[in-house]
Formats: sequence, C-alpha cells, structure tokens
Amino acid sequence: MQIALAQVPHPTSFEGGLAEVVRAVAAAAAGGARLVCFPECTLKGMRGTGFPIEPLTEHEHDLGLEQVRNAAAAHRIHVILPTERPWAAAWQNGAYVISDDGSLQGYQTKNQLPPDEEPLFEPGTSRRLFHLDGVPFAVVICHEGWRYPETVRWGAARGAKLVFHPTFCGAPGAWDTAAPRWGESFYEKAMACRAGENHVWFASVNFALPVQECATSVVSPEGRCVAAGPLHEPALVQADVDPAAATGFLAARLAPGRYRED
Repeated sequence: MQIALAQVPHPTSFEGGLAEVVRAVAAAAAGGARLVCFPECTLKGMRGTGFPIEPLTEHEHDLGLEQVRNAAAAHRIHVILPTERPWAAAWQNGAYVISDDGSLQGYQTKNQLPPDEEPLFEPGTSRRLFHLDGVPFAVVICHEGWRYPETVRWGAARGAKLVFHPTFCGAPGAWDTAAPRWGESFYEKAMACRAGENHVWFASVNFALPVQECATSVVSPEGRCVAAGPLHEPALVQADVDPAAATGFLAARLAPGRYRED
C-alpha cells in the first residue's frame, strides 16, 4: 500500500494552514496514496517554538476538523490530522485519525510532553491502535517518539505494522541551505532505531522549516530509509510499504516480568 507524508510550510494563519491540508489531501489521493499524514499541530502551527502563533480556538478546531473530514470522504483517502483539541478546561496536543469515508476512528493524545509544552497542553494517559484498510497502525507525537521508545513499542507489541510520527523538529530563523546526508542528525538516527528495534515501518513527517533538524522520512522495518523529503521545502513524500515485512518480532519478545525491582 502507498502512504503519503505532507511536509507543508509552517502556517502563518489558521486559514492558510487549513488550505494547505485540504490541498495535500487531494494531491495525495491523486497520487495513489491510501493515507496522508501531516506534521504536529498542522492546522495553526506549533505554539512555544518561536513562531508568532495565537492559540487555536474551538471554532477553528471544529471548522478545520469538519473540512478535513469532508476532504477525506471526497477523495476516498485516510487522513492523520494532528491538531490541538479542547479538553475540559484545557487543551491537548494529538492527532485525529479520519477514515476514507470521513468518519473518525479516534484521537491519539501526546502523552509524554517535553517540559516547555507542559504549560500549554494537558497530557493524555492512554494509547490505541487504528486501522488502514485492515492494517493496524499506531501514532506517536514528536518528542515521545524521539525520547520515549516505549511509545513506539507499545503499538508494535500489539500488532501495529506502521507507526506514524507527526513532529515539529526545527525552528524559525534564517534559511539554512545545508543538506546533510540522511542519518547524520540525532532525530534521523532515532527514526532508524524505532523502526529497526521493533521491526515496524516508521513514518515521520515534519514541517518545511527555515531551520529543519530532520527530514520527513519513511523507514523500513530493517531501519533503512526508503523515502525522504528535501529539507526546508514543501513536499509530498510518498512510499510503498509492505505490511507483511513488519513482523514486530523483537517488540513481541518483550518480557515485562524480567523487569521487576528486587
């Protein structure tokens, strides 16, 4: 099956961010993808990162979700839409999974927040699997995928064939035109580890950023990069993935009973 990762520009407004999402949904479907995934907080941008961003409003949240659900149904493609959502008196960071008929499969929260996000978001406390044409997959959000390997192993140990990883990994500033070889950054090394240590496909999608610390990438269950987007430029990264190649072998061998404290 083919998947797509939409490396969109970091939005300067809600309207602009939503328009980029709707355009990429149509483009991914036209290119043959069965699912398209976007970067973290893609509708209005990632707060607390140096970009001038106002908090998402409930009206914007509801409007954005409705329009993306309509686009998914119109183009018959599954969508992972990372966005903040209102939660009681607070907001959570996470991602909606939308089926190709526009229905909601659910929302995966970001559960391991970095310290600078703790004043902004309420962490989630649970994880779940989703399905793409019968194939199970999991979603982990940015920091928790880089720094907490157990978030990826949770899905792999329960049968996930793919783990999607929406992220914001970079900063505003002067455009950096350097293009290091893939795998030289810590973050790309982490992608290879998350895939190889669990024998799953790992698909990480970043914004096109002035300072971009990792490429939008698809990594095979052997830990090999099979597709990567350019740094700093908008791109739709598409890749064919074979779910049968994701055995989850090592993840399934985890033996929790061997970690008891004496």
